[in-house]
Amino acid sequence: MRIQDFHHALAAIGAQPCHIGRINRAWLKGLPLATGTRHQKSEDYYPLSVREGIAPIQTQVDALARIHSQHEAEDGSLRLLVALSDGQMVESVLLPRGGLCVSSQVGCAVGCTFCMTGKSGLLRQLGSAEIAAQVALARRIRPVKKVVFMGMGEPAHNMDNVLEAINLLGSDGNIGHKNLVFSSVGDPRVFEKLPQQPVRPALALSLHTTRADLREQLLPRAPRIAPADLVAMGEEYARSVGYPIQYQWTLLAGINDTQEEMDAAIRLLKGKFGLLNIIPYNSVEGDSFQRPSAERVDHFKRYLHAHGVLTKIRDSAGQDVDGGCGQLRARAAHVIDASRLQRKQQRTS
Repeated sequence: MRIQDFHHALAAIGAQPCHIGRINRAWLKGLPLATGTRHQKSEDYYPLSVREGIAPIQTQVDALARIHSQHEAEDGSLRLLVALSDGQMVESVLLPRGGLCVSSQVGCAVGCTFCMTGKSGLLRQLGSAEIAAQVALARRIRPVKKVVFMGMGEPAHNMDNVLEAINLLGSDGNIGHKNLVFSSVGDPRVFEKLPQQPVRPALALSLHTTRADLREQLLPRAPRIAPADLVAMGEEYARSVGYPIQYQWTLLAGINDTQEEMDAAIRLLKGKFGLLNIIPYNSVEGDSFQRPSAERVDHFKRYLHAHGVLTKIRDSAGQDVDGGCGQLRARAAHVIDASRLQRKQQRTS
């Protein structure tokens, strides 16, 4: 479901643009659609046709995103496994200090070799209303002041729906534009589309290495853009919107945590209007990649920082609950598949 479908349904029961705006704001606060304001009750504002016709729309909107399970971590994050109306599931993460990480696709087509989500491939796109519904759902639990599009999926591969959601969140959703963060592996459409939007979000780019050949191995279906060219495009966008770009670097032991990579990262990023987020790999049993030691992670950060590159460590939220992106969904899918197989065996026995 797209946001425009939601608005068309409201218009069909007699809602005018002013009514739709108020309904948007109630929805994105996690409140019932026909909620009034402190100064005006709903029955004094909405036409009778809207009050009588909104219940089926409320039911449809509530079905867009429902909590299948939730997993609280020691770091203060809360991982939500979210069921969509067709039974597919995605992950949202409530982060400490009012942040929320949302998904834009079920699965992902980029196939990053270190990402659990990429192992499933792309199953389907999320509609813009399904993306916004993750915010409404999360706000029923905690305040949300920042939304990052860093969950399941490559937002640039679902550009229209993601931008619709961003424009709504940056207006009726009451979220500051720099607190909406569009994360991408570097699709060229990002640099074409984002500057044209009424709400221009902050940008995060998945860099992971300074070497073009290694980046092609780690991100096999990402656009073939050299890291230096990607940084140049990111720098131009960051200067145009006035807030720094974030470069993401998943730290893999013995692969992109070497002295050579550190020195090359300094040459590439020093003096740029941005910061480097290093994300120690969230190890998965049976995986070929390993998480660097805490000492190595700290050295990587301190070395770059000391040489003029603003660097932060951004651990994946919820590691103590095995909550790296895609892991909750993968486990749930495994349980569901096993249950279906068991029922089939029982029917045939």
